[in-house]
Amino acid sequence: MNFQRGRVREEPEINLIPMIDLLLVIIIFLIVTTTYQKYSELQVNLPQAKGDESAAEANQIHVSVDASEHYAIDNKVAVFQNVQNFAKALSVAAGAQTEPSVVIHADAQAPHQAVINIMEAARLAGYDRITFTTTRK
Repeated sequence: MNFQRGRVREEPEINLIPMIDLLLVIIIFLIVTTTYQKYSELQVNLPQAKGDESAAEANQIHVSVDASEHYAIDNKVAVFQNVQNFAKALSVAAGAQTEPSVVIHADAQAPHQAVINIMEAARLAGYDRITFTTTRK
């Protein structure tokens, strides 16, 4: 028995306009709340290797360190006990030179701490001119 014989059955419809309105509100919310910020970048000036030799060879102290943390000052083996003793060894190597430049020859596999130790010892000895050697490729 069909009691709804004369009635026309309505098809269900999906109204898309409220859904589009909701998506637009979400997009506007995201645009307003998003912060476009440029993160601060660290400016690093990397050293460049040049082919020219330095003219002031006489006023230099050459300090070398290898991957095993063996130190040498002017091609003479130096024992690193602490930074203060190494600063005294740099002062002895400088002799009567006024404001010598410390040239660090570090192995590519040498730990950073070894290079920092040399730089700190040079600072304690009062030598503020430090350079690094590179190889040409």
